[in-house]
Amino acid sequence: MNLIVIGLSHRSAPVEVREQLAFAKTGLGEAHTRLLSASPVHEAVILSTCNRVEIYALADNVGDASRSVREFLHNHHRLSDRIDAHLYEHRDNSCIQHLLEVACGIDSMVLGETEILGQVKDAYSAAQEAGTTGVVLNRVFQKAFSAAKQIRSTTAIARGSTSVGTVAVDLAEKIFGKLGKCTVMVIGAGEMSAATARALQSRGAGAILVCSRTNERAEALAGQLQGRAISYEQWPREFPKVDIVISSTAAPHPILTKEKLAPLMRIRRQRPLFLIDIAVPRDIERACDELESVYLYDIDDLQQIARKNLAVREREITTCRVLIAEHVRRLADWLETNRDALQDRYHRRTADAPLRNPAHTQAS
Repeated sequence: MNLIVIGLSHRSAPVEVREQLAFAKTGLGEAHTRLLSASPVHEAVILSTCNRVEIYALADNVGDASRSVREFLHNHHRLSDRIDAHLYEHRDNSCIQHLLEVACGIDSMVLGETEILGQVKDAYSAAQEAGTTGVVLNRVFQKAFSAAKQIRSTTAIARGSTSVGTVAVDLAEKIFGKLGKCTVMVIGAGEMSAATARALQSRGAGAILVCSRTNERAEALAGQLQGRAISYEQWPREFPKVDIVISSTAAPHPILTKEKLAPLMRIRRQRPLFLIDIAVPRDIERACDELESVYLYDIDDLQQIARKNLAVREREITTCRVLIAEHVRRLADWLETNRDALQDRYHRRTADAPLRNPAHTQAS
């Protein structure tokens, strides 16, 4: 009995290659079934996210399994070109180590990201529903989940946001607590301001106002955010109601100065105001930060915080790998102890079951 993982990720393939191998959620169960019927593997789990496609499998002969899984990927997606140059492969202990590194976020595009653990759990659940997991992959994946939980709770691998948008959201929560009652204003409808607004929305931010010199762009972004578009001339009138401002225009000079902001803060009765200036050149005069209850962060401030957080995460990699190595050792010991029993189990099942893949049987 041998474990194998074959796949590609952001590390080995560009998005135009990854998207060719992506599995749709709606067809994932059928894909699992087809994989087992078309290859000499006993168990399998297909993991498909925007950044990776991987197939974990248990087989008697890893060489046969490797060739078969690669052929399955090619045929299932009806690829016209070979993709082998982008694929990586890990076997046995290296396979287990890779799964644990994926589950705890060490192998992610954003180091320590938490979303991937949920995606691995979803992939495992889909395989269970399809009936393609058994004693071995059940144990390996369940141990991977408990290892990821331990690593995330005992190290700082997931501590602190590492993108400008999520850093801004973290700061907003420190200022306001829960964001449900906060009104957000987006000035300028660029990609970064939109991403920051979506990050705020994902954490429960309330009403969102969008203004841009181009009304069509304001309407389009407001529609995406379930917000309300206002004209560029309206934003000073709406300003007293606003709690968080994301500004990213192409103006050559500041659109908000201390002189303009001071009377607006008096109207607001000095309620906290969080200003996120991600424009270059800057939209908001630095002196605004001198006003009471005003919190101003520009793109350099946010990037500096993100870099510090990333440095903290990077220092934790060694600790994470020490913990992972211990989990790998325990799983490897369990597999070795039970190897003969597992082989007998699957050989009896194969002998008792009808042929799943006659073509493969004839070839062998």
